Formats: sequence, structure tokens, C-alpha cells
Amino acid sequence: MTFTPLDVSEVVLILPCAFGDARGFFYEGYRKDVFAAHGIPERFVQDNYSFSVRGVVRGLHYQIPPKAQAKLIHVTRGAIFDVAVDIRRGSPTFGRWVGRTLTGENHGMLYIPAGFAHGFCALEDGTQVIYKVSDFYSPLHERGVLWSDPAIGIEWPRLDGAYQISERDRQYPLLQDALLA
Repeated sequence: MTFTPLDVSEVVLILPCAFGDARGFFYEGYRKDVFAAHGIPERFVQDNYSFSVRGVVRGLHYQIPPKAQAKLIHVTRGAIFDVAVDIRRGSPTFGRWVGRTLTGENHGMLYIPAGFAHGFCALEDGTQVIYKVSDFYSPLHERGVLWSDPAIGIEWPRLDGAYQISERDRQYPLLQDALLA
């Protein structure tokens, strides 16, 4: 596996070494010892799955302490533009975002530590995403930031047609108004 820190260095792009032949492919998607050796010591406790049609935007989601979550995002089918936003007040990169395209073919994963909001846009119909989280889902600690906050300025992919966004995600506050702790 290769581990590449992005412009906000705590967010890491991970590319596994896939072995393919006429039958298909195989790769190790997660190994605690290899991740720990690259500075990712998380103990993931829950896997989440989503299925989306093209144009669906999910996010920007996070949980506040003591239930804050690190995430390991992985696409098994289709493609997403995956985004992490630093929401740690006082951080030198507060409010900055990083994004990468992850696909079922490139096998890329994005590690997003606690203290970041996460969201993605499905780029293909039938996109399937699996993500590991480091703490259990807690409705009392769940929060969000508006996906289109102009102060963050995420450059979402331009798609034919409108984005599909849940009513909940449309109602999230701007980053400046979000309850981050």
C-alpha cells in the first residue's frame, strides 16, 4: 500500500496493491499493523454502506466529542468525489477542504481523522461506498455543515442535471455557525 498525505496532511490517500488476472483481482483493503506503521492507529468499530445514483451529494457530516469519528472511505463500485473539511477550530487549516476521486477500479481509499467533516458526490449510477468509523454512530453527537458553504468553497464536480441532496443535508448550518464541540 502507498500512503500519501494530502494538502491537509492529516487526510491520507491510500492505494492498495491490487493483484489482478483473468479471474478478477485481490487486495488487502485494511491491515491494522500496516496502517499503524503509517501513523493511522485507529481502531475501527463499525462499517457503513451506502448506495447512490449519479449526482447524489451526501454530507458534510461529522460527530462531536466524545463520539467523534475517524473514517476510512472506500468505493467498491462506481465513483465518488470524496471531500474532507477541517473543522478543528484553532487549526492552521481550519475551513480548508481536500478532495479526491475514488473509484471501484482505482481501489483508492481516503483516511479522514476525527475533527473533519466528510461528504461525497456520486459520479456514476449504482455507486457503492463502504466506510469504516472509529466510534459508533450517535444521533446525539451527529452534526453537519452545509455542503455548499461559500466560505469553504468546495469545487464539486460539474454534472449534467441538479445535485440530489437530502432535506437534512440542505438544512445544515454554515461552518461559521456550526456547533463543532
